[in-house]
Amino acid sequence: MEHRNESPNSDKRMGTEPIPKLMFRLAVPAVVAQLINVLYNIVDRIYIGHISEIGSVALTGVGLTFPIIMLISAFSAFVGAGGAPLASIQLGKGDKAQAEKILGNGVTVLLFFSVVLTAFFFIFKRPLLYMFGASDSTIVYADNYLSIYLIGTVFVQLALGLNMFISSQGRAKTAMTSVLIGAVTNIILDPIFIFVFNLDVRGAALATIISQAISAIWVLRFLISEKSVIIIRKKCLRPDFSLIAAIAALGVSPFIMQFTESAISIVLNRGLSQYGGDLYVGSMTILQSVMQLVFVPIQGFTQGVQPIISYNFGAKNFDRVRKTYRIAIGFSFTVTLIDCLLTTQFPTVFARLFTDKPELIALVGQVMPIFMAGVWIFGVQMGCQTTFIGLGQAKLSLFAALLRKVILLIPLAIILPMITQNVMSIYYAEPISDIVSATTSGLIFFFCRKRMLSEEALSRIR
Repeated sequence: MEHRNESPNSDKRMGTEPIPKLMFRLAVPAVVAQLINVLYNIVDRIYIGHISEIGSVALTGVGLTFPIIMLISAFSAFVGAGGAPLASIQLGKGDKAQAEKILGNGVTVLLFFSVVLTAFFFIFKRPLLYMFGASDSTIVYADNYLSIYLIGTVFVQLALGLNMFISSQGRAKTAMTSVLIGAVTNIILDPIFIFVFNLDVRGAALATIISQAISAIWVLRFLISEKSVIIIRKKCLRPDFSLIAAIAALGVSPFIMQFTESAISIVLNRGLSQYGGDLYVGSMTILQSVMQLVFVPIQGFTQGVQPIISYNFGAKNFDRVRKTYRIAIGFSFTVTLIDCLLTTQFPTVFARLFTDKPELIALVGQVMPIFMAGVWIFGVQMGCQTTFIGLGQAKLSLFAALLRKVILLIPLAIILPMITQNVMSIYYAEPISDIVSATTSGLIFFFCRKRMLSEEALSRIR
């Protein structure tokens, strides 16, 4: 049913259809898919935060698992965001066989990651949670949630990583459907497992892995069918280390963006625990959840736009690439500006979605305007970052990813509270990093755009 409105030649239309119409057709389903996808964690936290008597402490405990969940997702992005643009470029060149080799190697790497990640985190999860800022009162909820979530690691890897290969074909509605099926299942199962069966955080985790399993099955079913432009073939599963290296070179940037999100969460939670306590750690769970909601429209939009850039770059339609990235950067900036105004002016409205505890609502009302103060310009970086990836510019994409989080945010989050001995300094690290990194990425893009968009640059991509 999901394929009736999408032509089997969707990839060809990326080179001929008018850009605004094409962007709308691809970006809207991708935005919807991202909105739905973020509900996996957001809905869990909303339900958990309203569990009678234990809601606040349980919410804080589940928030402490965020670094590990983000790290698992980062490995799927490593393959999906690294391999899908390369596959799309090959489709633009007309080399379907090479695109299928990239897809097959992506599947192999995702399965390898699933085994390693599951084993590692099962062995080290409890000491890691304490290291991330867990206390004796929150560790039980963090451990219970994570123990069940880790069982579904392979489903997370396949569902998230391979869905990008569907989007890269221009099949945005099909990619959206795979996410929609899992998210609706999750939303239905959450209250049943949490409240009806009294499984508290374990119920939320169980609902999530069942939902991810259904999404993974849907994605695999499509990618082994003739409805897919590129198909998972047994012969293409054999590791080709030169292809894996190419995927890694481009995928390392989105991987670092998500991996460092995990590292940031660890640094922030540890600092808030040390200088403030569990209430401040709880505020960060809400802030990061709202940040996810803020960035979802842009992430979905840029995910929908990136295949247009990659395909037309591979086909040497450089004018279409220019028109696409100009619209993408302008739209991204507009949305993050609006998001900044909403979150800084109405912080307690967002806080009440996750908790009914007055002290936590008041704290979030105080710190959210600080934490979100730099979001207004961050759309520039997201638009530029998407273009870097779409054009296969691994080094520039990597630098942009490292700048905001590794070079700026993590050091600031550690150094500022050490200097001031004030917990509020931790919240200021975010807007400083956002403004500096977005400005720098925009300047780099402006000065490098002609060199990136050339036949010489295209010839260097395998």
